[in-house]
Amino acid sequence: MTTPATVLVPPARVGRWVENFAARHGETALALRDGTLTGRAADGSSFAARLPFSTPYDGPPDAASFAAAVQAPEAWGVLLVRKGGFAVARFERESLVEHKIGQRHVQGRTKAGGQSQQRFARRRDNQARQAYEAAADHAARILGSRALPLVTGGDHGAVDEVLADPRLRRVTVVGPWLAVPDPRRAVLDQAVTDAVSVGVDVVNT
Repeated sequence: MTTPATVLVPPARVGRWVENFAARHGETALALRDGTLTGRAADGSSFAARLPFSTPYDGPPDAASFAAAVQAPEAWGVLLVRKGGFAVARFERESLVEHKIGQRHVQGRTKAGGQSQQRFARRRDNQARQAYEAAADHAARILGSRALPLVTGGDHGAVDEVLADPRLRRVTVVGPWLAVPDPRRAVLDQAVTDAVSVGVDVVNT
């Protein structure tokens, strides 16, 4: 079975994307399935498009109506965490309300063995834990105790460590998951664009 490739398509480009898909693969029949807009082309290729923020779609099965249904929540957040840093931001619709980007030095792995390797591993774990605690402190301050949908990305384990903080228990993690490098301002800006984009799983025959 072919593994779908996932692409993120800004809402303004959804209509053109569907047209291009049909041009490459032949006449494409659109339908609704489990809250997604699906397409199956004459050559057997297919796609399934999902609204951002894990929102199910229940409108007409056409690209224009689907794209028009994309809407950022009234309030939402982004949390990106890797061992090298973090970024957290809160939005009202598409307006940035508050954000924080931080970098923390976490040593890389060492080839040393024995007790030296163990000391190095403990130091590295301590640095990572301090980085996650700093990320959690800023996330709690910016997101507060609000029941917000939260788009996350970076390193799964690092994000889980931050979200384990009880001050963040009211946030709800929604799609899409964002694979990002160490967070910087440009990375956060791109993550925001991706967060409000349509996720499309594509199977090409």
